[in-house]
Amino acid sequence: MMNMKKTTLSLLSAAVVLGVTAGFGSSGENAAKNSPAASSEAKKAVTLTMWGGVPAEAGPQLVVDNWNAKNPDIQVKYERFVNDDAGNLKLDTALTTNQGIDLYVNYTLSFLSKRVDAGTALDLSEFKDYNIDDKMGTDAKDWKVKDKYYGLPTKKNVSFVWLNKNALDEAGLAVPALDWTMADLQQYATKLKKGTRWGFTEHISGYPNFFDGASAGAGFTKADGTSNLDEPTVRKAYEAMFDMMHNDKSMPPLGEQMTSKMPTDSMFLKGETAMLGAGEFIFRSSNNMKDFPRDFKIAFATVPKVTKEQSNFKYPGGLGDVISINPNSKNKEQAWKFLKWYADGGMMPLAAGGRIPSSKDANVEEAIKLLLGDNEKTYDVDSLKKVVFGKFPTYTATLPQQVMDARREEYEKYFLKAQSLDDTLKNSVKRHNDYLSKNKK
Repeated sequence: MMNMKKTTLSLLSAAVVLGVTAGFGSSGENAAKNSPAASSEAKKAVTLTMWGGVPAEAGPQLVVDNWNAKNPDIQVKYERFVNDDAGNLKLDTALTTNQGIDLYVNYTLSFLSKRVDAGTALDLSEFKDYNIDDKMGTDAKDWKVKDKYYGLPTKKNVSFVWLNKNALDEAGLAVPALDWTMADLQQYATKLKKGTRWGFTEHISGYPNFFDGASAGAGFTKADGTSNLDEPTVRKAYEAMFDMMHNDKSMPPLGEQMTSKMPTDSMFLKGETAMLGAGEFIFRSSNNMKDFPRDFKIAFATVPKVTKEQSNFKYPGGLGDVISINPNSKNKEQAWKFLKWYADGGMMPLAAGGRIPSSKDANVEEAIKLLLGDNEKTYDVDSLKKVVFGKFPTYTATLPQQVMDARREEYEKYFLKAQSLDDTLKNSVKRHNDYLSKNKK
């Protein structure tokens, strides 16, 4: 009987000891979880939302995945907006109504300027640890607004002419020289037009390239501050494009292109046009052999000068993908940390789609390898290096959006045969001057 009592007491004692020990262990863990240090660590973990115009699967998602894997305390979520008028309006609305955007991409100076005026782009001069001019070079200054940076340019902008090399060979045409002209383009387009295949097609966003290339060199305004949109060389650019549309019929008429919403990218990759005026963004389709199979090699040419004598022509380019921080973000410091990493090489996965980092710290050779991938044999690499990675006097479009819209309305009338060239230029100048008068500082 005594042995049984002792045994019972021993078991009860052990249970008490185990219970106490377990209690201490549990309270110890809870204390650790609720310690000030742990709470502080939990508070540091933030999620940034970044809006951009590139489809997530074309590089941005891999960029944020790479960052997120190494930065558990700062996670980034990517959301795409379509880079058109409706998409930019959606972005602006989200910014002004505080819908939680921390970073976003600007694709034109006019949209960035508008956002600066609206107070939705942060003045980056409050950060002292990154020299934008040193990192990005002299072209970065074209993105200053009121002599300050409200966004960080992150990629090299390049517009050029995509060429069906097989079609050139068949027509006995060489890859154009770097300094070719619009007269050369017209001759090439005429010789390359065959059956239902167009000789040349311009991406709808690239129409101003010919006019702005001339105007950027001569100046969008004259010495007296009035509009220079009717500069003689600009007139010749209009005439050449009109001839290609309506006389040579080597280029689709603008009216047909607009009404049919012509898919210029796929048209070129299907061999339905021998030359395409467009930017580096086409690479994401030209490298996608599954959805856009092709049996021809692609070569490259610069955007042609208007005339052979023209010495001040500037090429559409400069820098782009200018990323701003929302002043209303609750995590500006974390957004800046991510943005610096992105610009100095974190954005490299986008190179496969033609978005070449502009920072001097980014590895250009790696970018070229990513750009070509397994498809190197399908490109004329010599012309690619000379044109896509060449160095030319470039410009960033600096005309205010209202002026660009007004000019577009006027040149559309001309190309639709609804207005003479004289009236087109006269009206463009008047509307530009009206804008300048209303916005005198």
